[in-house]
Amino acid sequence: MRFSNEHDAFRSTVRSLVDREINPHVDEWERRGAFPAHELFPRLASYGLLGLEYDPAYGGEGADPLFSLIAGEEYGRIGAAGVAMAIGVQTSMATPALAEFGTHELKQRFLAPAIAGTAVAAIAVTEPDAGSDVAAITTRAVRDGGDWVITGRKLYITNGAQADWVCLLARTSGERGYRGMSQIIVPTSSPGFSVARRLDKLGNRSSDTAELVLDDVRVPLENTIGEADRGFEQQMRQFVLERMSAAYSIAGQCRYALERTRDYLLERRTFGEPLASRQYVAYRLTELSARVDLLRSHNLQCASDLSAGEDITRQATVAKLTAGRLARDVADLCLQFHGGVGYMEENWTARFFRDMRLASIGGGADEVMLKVLARLDGYPM
Repeated sequence: MRFSNEHDAFRSTVRSLVDREINPHVDEWERRGAFPAHELFPRLASYGLLGLEYDPAYGGEGADPLFSLIAGEEYGRIGAAGVAMAIGVQTSMATPALAEFGTHELKQRFLAPAIAGTAVAAIAVTEPDAGSDVAAITTRAVRDGGDWVITGRKLYITNGAQADWVCLLARTSGERGYRGMSQIIVPTSSPGFSVARRLDKLGNRSSDTAELVLDDVRVPLENTIGEADRGFEQQMRQFVLERMSAAYSIAGQCRYALERTRDYLLERRTFGEPLASRQYVAYRLTELSARVDLLRSHNLQCASDLSAGEDITRQATVAKLTAGRLARDVADLCLQFHGGVGYMEENWTARFFRDMRLASIGGGADEVMLKVLARLDGYPM
């Protein structure tokens, strides 16, 4: 796949939108600890950004995956990574399973408003005692007539304090391990649903992250996404798109950070010469730039394979692992080469350094990515 004129025009549109509608506000959103999703998402939706690859019957654009790649890269130019992450939750983490497996009625009720930006969505999988080990979740949904009655806790939920509904993974049978789980849409207005606390994070502070409590929350059985007790398999497919969304955004974030650092080093003079003229400095940044190029090329191939209907589980896992490690290296070196000013909160490098540390944890830690790849390579994990 190659970028067309339409793709290029779309990139320009998203970049302009980021510069005009988002970046002027990110400092205030960081201070507040949240951005106004119910104000921003409808504006993004007016450009079709919340349903790029989704069915036009529900308000989507029916576009090819390259549009999602481009959008993700351009979100990398947002001055606070928490906003980009929250958008990714709406488009690529909380809604893909609903779009693929949900009934027509369920998609009308929940997917269409999410694409329109009138409803904020969140994905609720992680629990206090079950992070990377999804098989260990204990939140339970019990049938009672025509309803599920749900009890449990969910932790580290992005958009959790603002969400109108969550895509919840819960145990729905007595089977243990990976069996007997279901994905269920739970409106946050349901009696018994509450936000226990908003979490104070190291970085990504403009994104609200919450602990959620479900105390005998009752929702109709019709809110089940796809087939009951098959939620784990559906969630694994959803994780693939989540990881690609992260890799797209990180590629954009790293590219933009290296550009900004280069420009600074061309202006900053030491011992009578621009810092950019120092061979060590130039070579280190050039090497990182080459690694960004490799990630972007890999992402492009993933998008092409996805468009062809191929299973990209391995490619997405490689992308997530590579992106997380690259983000940490780029953030560290950009701060280092800014020197003392890079360590100041008033400079963009400090926030970038804090934000990028999540890249190797959220959406599947590096160690989990390695375990997935080892299994795919035939090792007895």
